[in-house]
Amino acid sequence: MNENQNIYFQARKNASKCNDRLSSRESAAELIGVSPSSLADYELGNTKVVPVDKVVLMADLYNCPELKNSYCKNECPIGKGMPIATTVRGIEGIALRVLKEFDVSRLEEMRKQIIDITADGKITPDEEVVLVELLENLDRIGMAISEFRLAGTKILKGTVKDD
Repeated sequence: MNENQNIYFQARKNASKCNDRLSSRESAAELIGVSPSSLADYELGNTKVVPVDKVVLMADLYNCPELKNSYCKNECPIGKGMPIATTVRGIEGIALRVLKEFDVSRLEEMRKQIIDITADGKITPDEEVVLVELLENLDRIGMAISEFRLAGTKILKGTVKDD
């Protein structure tokens, strides 16, 4: 993988705009507690799976929570199927999607469907179709929430403007 496309490289380069110590791989590696060659391997994609503790350190140091989400979504076998956002877009669009997902009439319809298919404690074959649709809706809501959390976290830490 080209280092310019690598998420760890991009995160460090973006963070270096606010912290000069992150502009060199050597000083960044020292802050993370790895050798410069290990950080180079992470940033060049030479390491198959970056150690999770180093991902957490980089995410915190770089104020890049999407590194954690990307790790969970792409490396962790448990997180691979979860609705986890891995990129941050403008908070305005995300906020509109969240509000759309929390439309009262849509939520009321989902509430009724959940009650209808679970009231008797059994899911019949025809109810399975509704259950699949409900799960898809919940995943969509979860993704919108995940994106909003990423954007909000970055804004609160002051590295992304909310204008």
